[in-house]
Amino acid sequence: MNDATHDKTGTVAVFGAYGHTGRFVVKELLDRGLTPVLSGRDEDRLGALAADLGGVEARPASAGDPASLDRALAGAAAVVNCAGPFAVTAAPVIEAALRAGIAYVDVAGEVEAVADTFTHFADRARQAGVPVVPAMAFFGGLADLMATAALDGRAADEILIAYALSSWHPTDGTRASSRVSRERRGGRRLVHTGGRMEYRTDRAPTGWWSFPEPVGGQAVLGEFTTADSVTIGHHLRPRDIRTCMTTSAVEDVLGAQTPPPVPVDDRGRSAQTFLVEVVVRAAGFERRAVARGQDIYAVSAPLAVEAVQRALSGRIAATGVAAAGAAFDARDFLHALAPHVSVHIR
Repeated sequence: MNDATHDKTGTVAVFGAYGHTGRFVVKELLDRGLTPVLSGRDEDRLGALAADLGGVEARPASAGDPASLDRALAGAAAVVNCAGPFAVTAAPVIEAALRAGIAYVDVAGEVEAVADTFTHFADRARQAGVPVVPAMAFFGGLADLMATAALDGRAADEILIAYALSSWHPTDGTRASSRVSRERRGGRRLVHTGGRMEYRTDRAPTGWWSFPEPVGGQAVLGEFTTADSVTIGHHLRPRDIRTCMTTSAVEDVLGAQTPPPVPVDDRGRSAQTFLVEVVVRAAGFERRAVARGQDIYAVSAPLAVEAVQRALSGRIAATGVAAAGAAFDARDFLHALAPHVSVHIR
């Protein structure tokens, strides 16, 4: 890896910087004293964001133009990919990161795209000595870290992940990524069972989950598989990963008329709140981790940027493609997320 990637502060390229999550990532980098370079294919939107931020450097680039990506990453110590659909952008930006010899982090929530990253880049990234951390976001990174911390080195037979969102107003990026995933699945669902991912064509089960207060009991849609099932499956390797999402949130995100998120505070966060409960089980052992916070898009920024900072300072356990819990000290990482996320393990 380039010596630059060991700097405690440095330049970090953000691909998709003007998107909803990208803006949160750029602000988080600035707040932490890092220097963002704004990138993406829309030169006008990049210029407008750069002007709003007081002249931050902008470098237009397209996933379909490798030379433009090389220019965008030139001199950077790491890149954060915030541009979905990640089925389109992840591979080209990872390729550019490997050419530059710099750390790659993304906020992908697409199950298939995250699986592709592990499948296609594990050997090459390891041989290049470059860390590649996909799904370093609310879906993917957070529950992975929670499960890893709760297990504390133990093996799990079963991991349950229950999501309670007060609402879910999807961004344009979420809608676009969802369309791509649905097309790739051909109407099927993905579920991690028996130690592997498999497709199902039946209707997803419904049920009830007793969340900690103040959320309490909620109707849930079962087998709501997200990127967590890929990241957790790769390094914790439980037999089964069972997931569910509050039914009201599913109805929101699937609703054609549901508006995008609206900022309600000076950080640009929406009023949405979340609670995530992770239960890890093995013979004679059970432990729970609970995370609470506000705005699933906004919280992806400290997750991604904390990962970048740890990679730049050498506080990363692996090169190559690695899930959050395999790459970092899970308990310490979760502690560092305060006050963005409150996590309790019991």
